[in-house]
Amino acid sequence: MPRPPLHDWNLAPKAAIELQKRLASRVECQDRLESVGRIAGVDIGFEAGGEVTRAAVVVLAWPPLATGEFEVVEQVVHREPTRMPYIPGLLSFREVPAALAAFDKLTTKPQLVMVDGQGIAHPRRLGVASHLGLWLDLPTIGIAKKRLCGRHAEPGSEKGDWMPLMDGEDTIGAVLRSRPRVKPVFVSPGHRLCLDSALAWVVACLGRTKLPEPTRLADRLASRRG
Repeated sequence: MPRPPLHDWNLAPKAAIELQKRLASRVECQDRLESVGRIAGVDIGFEAGGEVTRAAVVVLAWPPLATGEFEVVEQVVHREPTRMPYIPGLLSFREVPAALAAFDKLTTKPQLVMVDGQGIAHPRRLGVASHLGLWLDLPTIGIAKKRLCGRHAEPGSEKGDWMPLMDGEDTIGAVLRSRPRVKPVFVSPGHRLCLDSALAWVVACLGRTKLPEPTRLADRLASRRG
């Protein structure tokens, strides 16, 4: 069944910023999560000097196998012409359309989505994971490699150590040590999850590398050409 459009994508930067402010009020930072049997990982990149947007989605079975490995249920890659130039703070307008088209190709519906990018850890509280979650009406989590905004203390050096990411008086995410003695990742709720739940799901999906398995496998799929 086609999803109703949330808004038009063809917006000037000023209008896009105003739309972000309005949409941020619709983001839910409380748990509204069905029983999870499928988790999707999303990675969005660019080809042809930025002229082509590439979205990869990998759907994994939950829970993992007894060996700790995750079973891949389905995976898709979608490419389309890039809609907007790179503008800091407006990446979702550049990236989410291709991600939505990739989700349209899936035959499996996930109950939870992990996105390589920010959730509410964004100046206007609407990063890629939050924007995508509103369109899909699914629980989403942002897992970013770099901080976009906010301040934090350094987390401990062991796997699972974390510190809050603050913006003024607001806690907008967590700085998580996902692997011992490597640079942390930045976890924030996207939509329909609280921070504690977002953190718990990311930690539960960690394997032997820095990224949780859903976004790691999406990144690996996205890196293939052809």
